[in-house]
Amino acid sequence: MKTPEHQDLAELLPAPAERDLPPHRHRHHKERLLHAIDADRRSPAFVRRLARPAFAVPLAATAVAGALVVTTLTGGHDGSRPPAERVPLADAGPQRASVLLDRIAAVALKSGTKPVRDDQYVYVRSVATETVHIKPVEAGGLKQREDWFSQESRPSNDVGVFREDGKFVTIHGADNHPAGIDRPTYQWLASLPTDPDALYQRLRKETRPIKGVDFDQTVFDTIGTLLWSGVMPPRTEAALYKAAAKIPGVVTMRDAADADGRHGVAIAREDRQLGQRTEWVFDKKSLTYLGQRTYLTRTDEWGKAGTLVRATAILERAVVDRARQIP
Repeated sequence: MKTPEHQDLAELLPAPAERDLPPHRHRHHKERLLHAIDADRRSPAFVRRLARPAFAVPLAATAVAGALVVTTLTGGHDGSRPPAERVPLADAGPQRASVLLDRIAAVALKSGTKPVRDDQYVYVRSVATETVHIKPVEAGGLKQREDWFSQESRPSNDVGVFREDGKFVTIHGADNHPAGIDRPTYQWLASLPTDPDALYQRLRKETRPIKGVDFDQTVFDTIGTLLWSGVMPPRTEAALYKAAAKIPGVVTMRDAADADGRHGVAIAREDRQLGQRTEWVFDKKSLTYLGQRTYLTRTDEWGKAGTLVRATAILERAVVDRARQIP
């Protein structure tokens, strides 16, 4: 028998049949939402009837732009298990992130990314951990996925196509869904201010809060998703890194690993309300973006500190001329 709380949760989550949100992003936000709801219930201000949050989840995928440009990122992926079920917490210690973010921004300025046409698609081949248990959290094996994301800048319900387990699935957005923070096309990203202060304020204005989640963390996650999934001019990308440095609590970690087991440095932030730290992982030499991971930072009913919640890795990315085209 469903409790009122189960009913509230069912109403909060999108209907799975609509496919308006890629499954890996839906799982990520479901995990964070469940944790937020549980934390909210333990507070004196718990309100049984929770407001429906708007999941501001960009749907395009990262690429080095061009008519047909392919980047392959090698690693130790064997498709079976995540790189580690526990994340060591004995890092030498977090440091202020502004210096590393300035270095990453300088690399982004030299990337030479070219404009992407509205009629093109961004192709991404990635891996991510599957969640096999939510409470206590347990990240299972890795699953490969391919995405083709439409770059149509006009209002459209053509979001793209993904392939998982050998099956193609069309991703449908809302009718005439405009380009924006929920659907960040190249043209929309190119329209953002390149002054870091102005960009930071713009993102804070357009990021929608999730009940029970630290808003600064939500802004951090929004920027992280844009960096993971957005094809943008070099100046815009550089500005995003510098805007991230303005978020309170953002630090540098000297060692981190993506879902493919590749180690690098990380830009990280801890959501102390949820007891989770999210890290953007970059190659130590080239400062190339590799992926993300999230893990628990305290021991509670959700699991032991250091337990991996989720990890992702980009293995290949390209700009192609049509959906389902393989680079």
